[in-house]
Amino acid sequence: MTDTGAGWKPALLRMRIDWIFMGFACVYIPDFLVQAVVRSQPSLGERALALISGAPPLWSVVAANAAAFEAGIQLGMTKAQVAQFGTVQICMRSEAQEQAAHAALLDAAWSVSPRVEDTALDTVVLDLEGLSALFGVDENIARELARRVAAIGLAARVAVAANMEVAIHAARGFPGITIIPEGEERRRLGALRVGVLTTEAETLEILERWGVETLQALAALPVLQLSERLGQEGVRLSELARGIRQRALVLAQASSIFAEEMELDDAVEELEPLSFLLGRLLDQLCARLEARALAVRAVRIRFELQPSFEKDFQTLKEDLRRKPEVKQYEKVLTLPVPMRNAKTLLKLLRLQLQGDPPAAPIQKIYMTADAAAPRVAQNGLFVPCGPDPEKLEVTIARLGKLVGEGNLGCAELVDSHRPESFRMTRFVVASEQSKQRGKGERNVRENSEARGVVTGLRVVRPAQAVRVELRDEQPVRIYVRGMRGEVIAASGPWRSSGDWWQEDAWHQDEWDLEIEFGTVGAQHRCAPSRQNLNSPDAQQFPSSPQRGLYRIFYDALRQGWFLRGVCD
Repeated sequence: MTDTGAGWKPALLRMRIDWIFMGFACVYIPDFLVQAVVRSQPSLGERALALISGAPPLWSVVAANAAAFEAGIQLGMTKAQVAQFGTVQICMRSEAQEQAAHAALLDAAWSVSPRVEDTALDTVVLDLEGLSALFGVDENIARELARRVAAIGLAARVAVAANMEVAIHAARGFPGITIIPEGEERRRLGALRVGVLTTEAETLEILERWGVETLQALAALPVLQLSERLGQEGVRLSELARGIRQRALVLAQASSIFAEEMELDDAVEELEPLSFLLGRLLDQLCARLEARALAVRAVRIRFELQPSFEKDFQTLKEDLRRKPEVKQYEKVLTLPVPMRNAKTLLKLLRLQLQGDPPAAPIQKIYMTADAAAPRVAQNGLFVPCGPDPEKLEVTIARLGKLVGEGNLGCAELVDSHRPESFRMTRFVVASEQSKQRGKGERNVRENSEARGVVTGLRVVRPAQAVRVELRDEQPVRIYVRGMRGEVIAASGPWRSSGDWWQEDAWHQDEWDLEIEFGTVGAQHRCAPSRQNLNSPDAQQFPSSPQRGLYRIFYDALRQGWFLRGVCD
């Protein structure tokens, strides 16, 4: 029994070490410059494509896809030379799209592991420690990485190895998914060409003169002689070829900026083609946010507009002497709740642009998204379901297009002493916190009503003109709509004024009056007409002698008395 137990311990210890140490995974994007452009315009991936860069007219080819190389395109060709190939599509290199594609690659890597290294523009490395509980074996992790990178519009090569440098070179050298077990690094890397280790032309030329073409041949060279001829660079290359060079992972910091950019060859003026481009950018943003388990709180769009040439000759001459000013048009779409449904976001943007379109054709689109945690909602069993916030937002946007943005929303009191001062604010669905706060306010109001201390004022809109008799500057009698009321008690005046520097200045003296409308005889003498009694405003006044609380005010600017409302 003792021997059996001793035999178990090394096996269990070895299994535990294998489970803890998972190694590293490298994600490499071949032809990154081409894929960054194709990611924004997927239709280009089906054709032979060549990217040019440089200062005009000295444009030259800096990248091309496999179909273009098969057609005869070579790096360094001028634009005029490429134009002779009728089947090859020519596009400008876009550094903005490359940065966006690189940021999307990092987002896909962070969706799998929190420990990610930003190795190069086309390469990222992930630490796989602890991921076996979520994804299983290394091959499953590699497949999941490839799937998530494909979801953001990029085709990747993935390699997994115990050594970080081995994973990087395997991903750059082998297509598809590569798994290199520990101890087989030198054998598996031996078939790769030395170009995967370095891009220095001088070093590659020296190795080529020596007849060293593969890593196997490089690893067979004596390290001492390499050091004498190439210095420390030779030692480094030898260690990389043998798969023994180690280094620490340099962690990248996750960015909170999600931006996509697209520069158009031809300016877009119609809404339909613009909607197609906006939908593509929204799909890319939502895919990146989904990879980071986030949602969109607001979308900010900036359009660069095409300059107008409807000017006289003198103005054109002056514009040629200085750098032309780029006109911009900005839109901000604020959402009631965080969401990442690209179709809903596109509908909302279309409705905004239909109501307020740009003044000129669009040459460039720059879109950013403010990220937030996704909405989590749980309805109660006995609480009626409210409308879906996404569908409700689309409905509100359509209504805003019909009646105007300033005529739709919720009424909000303004921090002012001016009576009936309010403004229209954006309608949002109440959150759980605001629901709890509203529930507490409702409980306080119900308790106050139970004590009989709350009085509501039924406001008359518009304020009705009345006639008031004064005695010692105190209201004693009021006439309104053919009825006479005796003032039993009066409180006031409360004088208020404001906005004297504007055209709509106000100056009022307010009174709270307890009024008893006259005797029966007085009622017959001053009875209002049937038409007045049936009007909506007449519903505020008693049809028989009774006592009530009323609020009146004297408008000093209009020199008249008016009824503000009736207290319930």
